[in-house]
Amino acid sequence: MKNVVYQGMTFEPYIRREEINEQIKRLAAEIKRDCQSENPIFLCVLNGAFVFAADLYREIDLPKSEITFIRFKSYEGTSSTGDVKQVMGLVEDISGREVIIIEDIVDTGVTAVQLRKKLAEYAPKSVKMVSLLFKPDSLKQGTAPEYVGFSIPPRFILGYGLDIDGMARNLPDIYVLKKDE
Repeated sequence: MKNVVYQGMTFEPYIRREEINEQIKRLAAEIKRDCQSENPIFLCVLNGAFVFAADLYREIDLPKSEITFIRFKSYEGTSSTGDVKQVMGLVEDISGREVIIIEDIVDTGVTAVQLRKKLAEYAPKSVKMVSLLFKPDSLKQGTAPEYVGFSIPPRFILGYGLDIDGMARNLPDIYVLKKDE
Protein backbone atom coordinates (compact mmCIF):
# COMPACT_ATOMS: atom_id res chain seq x y z
CA MET A 1 0.00 0.00 0.00
CA LYS A 2 1.26 3.42 -0.95
CA ASN A 3 0.33 6.86 0.29
CA VAL A 4 -2.50 8.61 -1.58
CA VAL A 5 -3.12 12.34 -2.07
CA TYR A 6 -6.53 14.03 -2.07
CA GLN A 7 -7.14 17.78 -2.06
CA GLY A 8 -3.43 18.35 -1.48
CA MET A 9 -3.39 16.19 1.67
CA THR A 10 -1.37 13.00 2.03
CA PHE A 11 -2.97 9.91 3.50
CA GLU A 12 -0.99 6.88 4.58
CA PRO A 13 -2.11 3.24 4.79
CA TYR A 14 -3.93 2.46 8.03
CA ILE A 15 -6.15 -0.66 7.86
CA ARG A 16 -5.64 -3.24 5.13
CA ARG A 17 -8.53 -4.86 3.29
CA GLU A 18 -7.62 -8.26 4.74
CA GLU A 19 -8.00 -6.92 8.29
CA ILE A 20 -11.36 -5.40 7.35
CA ASN A 21 -12.52 -8.77 5.99
CA GLU A 22 -11.57 -10.50 9.25
CA GLN A 23 -13.58 -8.01 11.30
CA ILE A 24 -16.57 -8.31 8.97
CA LYS A 25 -16.63 -12.08 9.49
CA ARG A 26 -16.44 -11.62 13.27
CA LEU A 27 -19.18 -8.98 13.29
CA ALA A 28 -21.45 -11.09 11.05
CA ALA A 29 -21.05 -14.09 13.35
CA GLU A 30 -21.92 -11.96 16.42
CA ILE A 31 -24.99 -10.45 14.75
CA LYS A 32 -26.24 -13.85 13.57
CA ARG A 33 -25.76 -15.26 17.07
CA ASP A 34 -27.63 -12.36 18.70
CA CYS A 35 -30.37 -11.85 16.13
CA GLN A 36 -33.49 -13.67 17.30
CA SER A 37 -35.88 -12.44 14.64
CA GLU A 38 -36.74 -14.35 11.51
CA ASN A 39 -36.78 -11.15 9.48
CA PRO A 40 -34.52 -8.44 10.84
CA ILE A 41 -34.10 -5.30 8.79
CA PHE A 42 -30.66 -3.87 8.20
CA LEU A 43 -30.56 -0.12 7.72
CA CYS A 44 -27.50 1.08 5.82
CA VAL A 45 -26.58 4.72 6.41
CA LEU A 46 -25.53 6.20 3.09
CA ASN A 47 -23.25 7.17 1.58
CA GLY A 48 -20.27 5.99 3.58
CA ALA A 49 -21.54 2.64 4.84
CA PHE A 50 -22.58 1.16 1.47
CA VAL A 51 -19.31 -0.75 0.90
CA PHE A 52 -19.24 -2.11 4.45
CA ALA A 53 -22.98 -2.90 4.34
CA ALA A 54 -22.70 -4.93 1.14
CA ASP A 55 -19.83 -7.03 2.49
CA LEU A 56 -21.41 -7.46 5.92
CA TYR A 57 -24.89 -8.30 4.62
CA ARG A 58 -23.55 -11.03 2.32
CA GLU A 59 -21.61 -12.51 5.25
CA ILE A 60 -24.60 -12.49 7.63
CA ASP A 61 -26.66 -14.76 5.38
CA LEU A 62 -30.02 -14.66 7.17
CA PRO A 63 -32.53 -15.83 4.50
CA LYS A 64 -35.51 -13.69 5.56
CA SER A 65 -33.60 -10.51 6.38
CA GLU A 66 -33.95 -7.29 4.42
CA ILE A 67 -31.67 -4.36 3.80
CA THR A 68 -32.71 -0.79 3.11
CA PHE A 69 -31.01 2.59 3.00
CA ILE A 70 -31.23 5.96 4.68
CA ARG A 71 -29.05 8.97 4.11
CA PHE A 72 -27.84 11.34 6.80
CA LYS A 73 -25.05 13.86 6.29
CA SER A 74 -22.95 15.61 8.93
CA TYR A 75 -19.48 15.96 7.37
CA GLU A 76 -17.96 18.61 5.14
CA GLY A 77 -14.32 18.17 4.20
CA THR A 78 -12.41 16.60 7.10
CA SER A 79 -14.67 17.55 10.00
CA SER A 80 -18.18 17.02 11.31
CA THR A 81 -20.46 20.04 11.03
CA GLY A 82 -22.44 18.99 14.11
CA ASP A 83 -25.56 19.57 12.03
CA VAL A 84 -27.21 16.36 10.86
CA LYS A 85 -29.35 16.55 7.75
CA GLN A 86 -31.61 13.66 6.77
CA VAL A 87 -31.44 13.50 3.01
CA MET A 88 -33.28 10.26 2.19
CA GLY A 89 -35.71 8.64 4.59
CA LEU A 90 -37.01 5.28 5.65
CA VAL A 91 -39.99 3.91 3.72
CA GLU A 92 -40.24 0.35 5.12
CA ASP A 93 -42.44 -0.55 8.09
CA ILE A 94 -40.12 -1.38 11.00
CA SER A 95 -42.72 -1.65 13.76
CA GLY A 96 -42.11 -4.73 15.89
CA ARG A 97 -38.96 -5.63 13.95
CA GLU A 98 -35.33 -5.94 14.95
CA VAL A 99 -33.45 -3.08 13.30
CA ILE A 100 -29.71 -3.19 12.83
CA ILE A 101 -28.20 0.11 11.71
CA ILE A 102 -25.07 -0.28 9.59
CA GLU A 103 -22.68 2.66 9.92
CA ASP A 104 -19.23 3.18 8.48
CA ILE A 105 -18.00 5.23 11.45
CA VAL A 106 -19.28 6.60 14.75
CA ASP A 107 -17.36 9.71 15.65
CA THR A 108 -19.12 12.28 17.87
CA GLY A 109 -22.28 10.16 18.20
CA VAL A 110 -24.53 13.03 17.06
CA THR A 111 -25.82 11.22 13.96
CA ALA A 112 -26.27 7.94 15.86
CA VAL A 113 -28.33 9.60 18.61
CA GLN A 114 -30.56 11.43 16.14
CA LEU A 115 -31.04 8.30 14.04
CA ARG A 116 -31.97 6.14 17.05
CA LYS A 117 -34.41 8.80 18.23
CA LYS A 118 -36.05 8.99 14.80
CA LEU A 119 -36.33 5.19 14.50
CA ALA A 120 -37.91 4.91 17.97
CA GLU A 121 -40.91 6.83 16.57
CA TYR A 122 -41.71 3.77 14.40
CA ALA A 123 -41.91 1.31 17.36
CA PRO A 124 -39.27 -1.25 16.38
CA LYS A 125 -38.78 -4.32 18.58
CA SER A 126 -35.15 -3.28 19.05
CA VAL A 127 -32.49 -1.09 17.48
CA LYS A 128 -28.83 -2.04 17.45
CA MET A 129 -25.92 -0.53 15.60
CA VAL A 130 -22.92 -2.08 13.90
CA SER A 131 -20.11 0.25 12.91
CA LEU A 132 -16.93 -0.67 11.12
CA LEU A 133 -15.10 2.13 12.93
CA PHE A 134 -15.60 3.84 16.28
CA LYS A 135 -13.71 6.82 17.73
CA PRO A 136 -14.33 6.49 21.49
CA ASP A 137 -12.24 9.59 22.30
CA SER A 138 -14.47 11.73 20.05
CA LEU A 139 -17.82 10.55 21.43
CA LYS A 140 -19.89 13.50 22.70
CA GLN A 141 -23.38 11.95 22.69
CA GLY A 142 -24.86 8.50 23.09
CA THR A 143 -23.01 5.27 23.63
CA ALA A 144 -20.74 2.97 21.69
CA PRO A 145 -22.36 0.86 18.97
CA GLU A 146 -23.34 -2.66 20.02
CA TYR A 147 -20.98 -4.08 17.38
CA VAL A 148 -17.64 -2.43 16.52
CA GLY A 149 -15.08 -3.55 13.98
CA PHE A 150 -12.20 -1.26 14.99
CA SER A 151 -11.82 1.34 17.74
CA ILE A 152 -9.56 4.06 16.39
CA PRO A 153 -8.09 7.37 17.58
CA PRO A 154 -9.68 10.68 16.55
CA ARG A 155 -7.87 11.10 13.21
CA PHE A 156 -9.35 11.70 9.77
CA ILE A 157 -9.56 8.58 7.62
CA LEU A 158 -10.79 7.67 4.17
CA GLY A 159 -11.23 4.71 1.83
CA TYR A 160 -13.48 1.64 1.92
CA GLY A 161 -16.56 3.85 1.59
CA LEU A 162 -15.29 6.77 3.67
CA ASP A 163 -14.66 9.92 1.69
CA ILE A 164 -13.34 13.42 1.54
CA ASP A 165 -15.98 15.53 -0.21
CA GLY A 166 -17.20 12.50 -2.16
CA MET A 167 -13.77 11.27 -3.25
CA ALA A 168 -11.77 8.15 -2.25
CA ARG A 169 -14.74 5.92 -1.38
CA ASN A 170 -13.46 3.37 -3.91
CA LEU A 171 -10.14 2.74 -2.17
CA PRO A 172 -10.14 -0.91 -1.00
CA ASP A 173 -8.16 -0.12 2.17
CA ILE A 174 -8.50 2.56 4.85
CA TYR A 175 -6.04 5.45 4.96
CA VAL A 176 -5.29 8.03 7.63
CA LEU A 177 -4.27 11.67 7.20
CA LYS A 178 -0.54 12.00 7.86
CA LYS A 179 0.13 13.71 11.19
CA ASP A 180 2.27 16.43 9.63
CA GLU A 181 -0.56 17.60 7.34
